[in-house]
Amino acid sequence: MLARKAYDKLLAWKQQPKKKALCILGARQTGKTTLIRQFGRQEYVHFVEVNFITDTGAAQIFAGDLDADTLITNLTAYTRQVMVPGQTLVLLDEIQACPNARTAIKFLVEDGRFDYIESGSLLGVNYKEVRSYPVGFEEIYQLYPMDFEEYARANGVQESTIQYLKTCYETTSPVTEAVHETMCKLFFSYLVVGGMPDVVQTYVDTHDIAQVIARQRDILALYRLDIAQYAQGNDKLKIRAIFDSIPAQLSEKNRRFILAALDPNGRQQRYADSFQWLADAGVALPCYNVTEPQPPLRLNEKHNLFKLFQGDTGLLCAACMENVQFALLHGDLQINMGSILENVVAQELKAHGFQLNYYDGKKTGEIDFVLQNGMQVDLLEVKSGKDFKRHSALDRMRRVEGWRFGQATVLCKGNVAVENGVRYLPWYMTLFLGPYQPPKEMKYEIDLSALQNG
Repeated sequence: MLARKAYDKLLAWKQQPKKKALCILGARQTGKTTLIRQFGRQEYVHFVEVNFITDTGAAQIFAGDLDADTLITNLTAYTRQVMVPGQTLVLLDEIQACPNARTAIKFLVEDGRFDYIESGSLLGVNYKEVRSYPVGFEEIYQLYPMDFEEYARANGVQESTIQYLKTCYETTSPVTEAVHETMCKLFFSYLVVGGMPDVVQTYVDTHDIAQVIARQRDILALYRLDIAQYAQGNDKLKIRAIFDSIPAQLSEKNRRFILAALDPNGRQQRYADSFQWLADAGVALPCYNVTEPQPPLRLNEKHNLFKLFQGDTGLLCAACMENVQFALLHGDLQINMGSILENVVAQELKAHGFQLNYYDGKKTGEIDFVLQNGMQVDLLEVKSGKDFKRHSALDRMRRVEGWRFGQATVLCKGNVAVENGVRYLPWYMTLFLGPYQPPKEMKYEIDLSALQNG
C-alpha cells in the first residue's frame, strides 16, 4: 500500500472531539477511495462504504425524509452492516451522484453517532444540483496526485535520506554528488510517471514505462469521458478542446494560454465557465497573472491572463504523444523540458498549499511563479538549461523601487548554493517548498480595566 501524507490529515480529523464530516475532493484516480478504505479499516472497529455510482440503488437511502433517525435506519437496512456509535466510519463515495446525500450530511453530523467522510471527483462541477449545502458541517480537504516526496518514498528512498536532504535545504549546504545525481535521476522518472497512485504502483512493481504510459492514457480517456458525461450542453466541446490543447499551449515560449490559438473568434467571457470546469474537476491547474507582485496577490489577479497546467505531469507527458519519456529518463533536457519542468513545479506547489500566480511586466520581464508566503511574496524561477545563473527578469524585479520580496529562488540542475541573494536549488528540492503556516492558536485579549475605572 502506497503511503500518503493525507493519512495524517485523516488521523488529525478523527481526533477532533466534535468533528464535522470530512469532504475529500480531487480528480479521478488520485487515490481518494483507496486511502479512505485503508483508514476506515485500520482506525475504526466498523467501516461502512456506500458508492453511488457502482450501486445506483443506494440513492434511495436519501430519497425520503432527511431526519437522522430515518437516514440511519435506511442506511443500516440497505448496507446490512453493523454500525456501533463511536466506533463506525461511514464513507459516502462518489457523492456527486447523489445530491440529496450531500444535503443530508448536516443532519447526520448533528446526530453525532457516527463519523462520515464524503468523497467525490466532480463535486465542484455539480454544485447546481445540491438543494442545500451543509455549510458549517463539512471540512473540505483537497487530495492531489502523489507529490515527489511520496513518490520518492514509494521507490524506496529512506527517511534518513529525506532528513539529510532537508538539512541541506535548511542550511543551504550542497548535497553530496552521489546523492545529488541519484535524486536527479529519480526526479526525471517522476516527470514521466507522475503521481497518480495506480500509475506509480505500476512503475514500482514493473519499472515498465510502456505499462506506465498505457495506464496514463487510460486515465486521460476516462477524463474525456467525464467531460462528455458531466459537462453541460455546448460546453462539452469547449472543455474538451481546452483540455486537449494544454500540452501545445504549454510548449509556447511564455506558456500563457492563448484562446485565439484554440478559437480565432473566441471570447474569454464565453470560455470562462469551461476553464473553471476543468479547474473544479481537478484535472487542470490555472496560474493567474498579477498586476503587481505584492501582497495580497489574490487582489491583484487578472483572470483573463493565465497559464493552464495539467494536474499531473505524467499525464502531460502521455498526452504529448511525442515519445518524450525515454529522453527525459536519460536526462535529455532539450525537448519540451521547460514546459514539463514548469508543470511539475506547479503541481508540487499546489499540492503543498500555495496558490499559483506569475508576473509578466514590460519593464521587468516574466517570473515563472510569485508565491504569497505569509505576508511576503517569494520569487521562483524554473530553469532547464546550463545557464541557470542568468535570470535578468528576476534581477530587475528585485531592483524595482518600492517592491519588497522574501526569498528569491532558482530551481535548476545545479546543487544547493546561494549567490548575490539568490538561492539555487536542485529541482528535487521542491520536496521542501511550502507556505508559511500560522500558529494553530492566535489568542488576542484586550485589557478593559481602564474602562471599568471610568
